[in-house]
Amino acid sequence: MSTHAALASAQGHGHSPPTAHLHAARGDAKGAPRIGLALSAVAVLFLVADAMAKVLVAGPVLESMAGLGYPLATVRGIGILLVACVALYVVRRTSVLGAVLLTGYLGGAVATHVRVENPLFSQTLFPVYLGALLWAGLYLRDARLRALFPLRD
Repeated sequence: MSTHAALASAQGHGHSPPTAHLHAARGDAKGAPRIGLALSAVAVLFLVADAMAKVLVAGPVLESMAGLGYPLATVRGIGILLVACVALYVVRRTSVLGAVLLTGYLGGAVATHVRVENPLFSQTLFPVYLGALLWAGLYLRDARLRALFPLRD
C-alpha cells in the first residue's frame, strides 16, 4: 500500500486502521527497529562514557579540555548537560528532542575542533559521525519519524 493510500485509509476512506500511515512508512524493513536500536546503542554508549568521564572530572578529560581551550571549571557542567541530553534521547517520548539537543551539542564539538585546527577526519568530524548514528538509529526505530521524512524510491 502506498503512503498516500495508507493516509486515505487512515482518514476513514478505507478499511485500514488509523495507524496505517505509520505501517506504510515502515515499508518492508521489519528489522529496521532492531538495527536502529543497535546504531543508537553504539552512539549512546560512547556519549555516556564521555559524559561520565566529564562528570567525574577524569585526568585525561581535564588535559583534553584544557588543550581545547575550555576552563577546567566547566568540565563537570558540560558532562551533566551531556547526561541530560542523552537521557532525553533514550526516552522514547522525548527522543526527538534529545536528538535535536545532541545535534547542537555535537555541533559545538565540531566548532571547537575546527577552532584548534585538529585533524579533520579523526577528530573534527567524529561528532558528525556520532550525530549520523544518533539520527539514523532514531529514524530506523521510530515510525513517526519515518512517516514525517519518508525516503523516496
